[in-house]
Amino acid sequence: MRTALVALAGLAAPALPAQSPATASLGGQLFVNQGLVGVGRIPAASRDKFGETVGSFSALTHDAKSWKRNADGTYSGTFYMQPDRGYNNPGTTNWRARFFTLAVTFAPAPAGASAQNQVGITVSDTTLLTEANGTPFTALDTAAGAAGVRPATATLPAMPQGFNGRLSIDAEGIVRLPDGGFFVSDEYGPYIYRFSAGGVLQSAIRPPAALIPQRNGIDSFASNNPAPGQPAPAPVDPTVGRQNNQGLEGLTLSPDGKTLFALLQSAARQDGGTGSASTTRFNTRLLAYDLTGAAPSLKGEYVLQLPTVRTAAGATLVCAQSEILAINNTQFLVLARDAGFGHTYPVATSVYRNILVYDIGGATNLAGTKFDDPANPVAPAGVLDSAIKPATRTEFINLNDSAQLAKFGLHNGPTDDNNNLSEKWEAMTLVPALDPTAPNDYFLFVGNDNDFITQNGLQDGVAYAHPSGMENDSMLLVYRLTLPGRMLNVSSRAQTGTGAAAHVVGFV
Repeated sequence: MRTALVALAGLAAPALPAQSPATASLGGQLFVNQGLVGVGRIPAASRDKFGETVGSFSALTHDAKSWKRNADGTYSGTFYMQPDRGYNNPGTTNWRARFFTLAVTFAPAPAGASAQNQVGITVSDTTLLTEANGTPFTALDTAAGAAGVRPATATLPAMPQGFNGRLSIDAEGIVRLPDGGFFVSDEYGPYIYRFSAGGVLQSAIRPPAALIPQRNGIDSFASNNPAPGQPAPAPVDPTVGRQNNQGLEGLTLSPDGKTLFALLQSAARQDGGTGSASTTRFNTRLLAYDLTGAAPSLKGEYVLQLPTVRTAAGATLVCAQSEILAINNTQFLVLARDAGFGHTYPVATSVYRNILVYDIGGATNLAGTKFDDPANPVAPAGVLDSAIKPATRTEFINLNDSAQLAKFGLHNGPTDDNNNLSEKWEAMTLVPALDPTAPNDYFLFVGNDNDFITQNGLQDGVAYAHPSGMENDSMLLVYRLTLPGRMLNVSSRAQTGTGAAAHVVGFV
């Protein structure tokens, strides 16, 4: 079943004052945000080919070969949307994990528009994630105790499983490979899984021990979101490893396809990540895996420090990251945000939603060092070890920019309606503008996770209506960016001398 969700249109918006591009500088390079140029929606009650609620953008990627610019200046291509573990109210369910294939069209509207339909989205297919024998992955939280661990095999590590024996996944990141397959990162493990184009499990990457959650000295993948009737883990929080619901939220592939990067949502427990409200959880870890060999191998591990802000009530808040996107081999766009503010929440206004640029070029590489052992924290109680140099960073795109949002009739509070931004913005993908006059211009698509909030939902055979009484559409915001060009190797040969005979080689 193909579900047409948004029609392509290009209605003019009321005239707004001209706005200058926003710029950011890092490492002597300039990053330019030309502003919001389009919006698209998936209605919250939309269903997939299995008749279940579509959900939203926990992650987003695209087929680079499909992206094209049409003669009329519009664009089209194939995108892939990764939802997380479905509707949780209360607890997790036996919903089958999946990803969606999207047919996307785009008509940029730099001046804004009175309709939010510059991005046309059609859910053209739904692919279940399964084991090799066809058994689907489940969204159930991992069972408490030993039942939550599938024993290792000759080809797969010990993995998270639900009380029903199915492998559990809370999918949060997705990248597409040249062969059509995918890497998907999850929060339970936190693991990285490789799936075929048809969604069949091929392999799994177990991260360093410092990230593996343990209780009572053994692996314990539960996130304290048990299904109704199932016991909670004991203790509720892991003693080391990733904090509950703070796994490998970000996943990206280097532009050359040789390195896979995965980013922990916030600090591991031993590194100051002692809870979702902790003010010491800002030293998180970025993993870099070499994909050029027979199997992925860890070649890099770095500390990224997350932004800390003050809420309107005066509380200190660490803004956990929700997605990462590689610009090149050392620089990344990272989406960081506050939690608990936005559409359908009691507090409608967000304090912080920002896309930052991080650079690991001068950061300390921890791969293979003592810090891979949870007994050696990188930041005890949140204080970074003096031997470690973190990545540098700068803020780049403010998603809460009221002037940009107003161009398309959107806002960040203080009232709550269907044009108020939802709480969770968790997905990014970058496509070229294919503009010969601006070869370094790109469109950044940013998607929200709507938490499956609707009044007409269906999941795992059970109908539901969210208690807010509201609809929370899935949305894409599109920004036009100018990013630094990639430096290539330059060589030149000539006779040289002094003065007019000097040999000069240069590049732009």
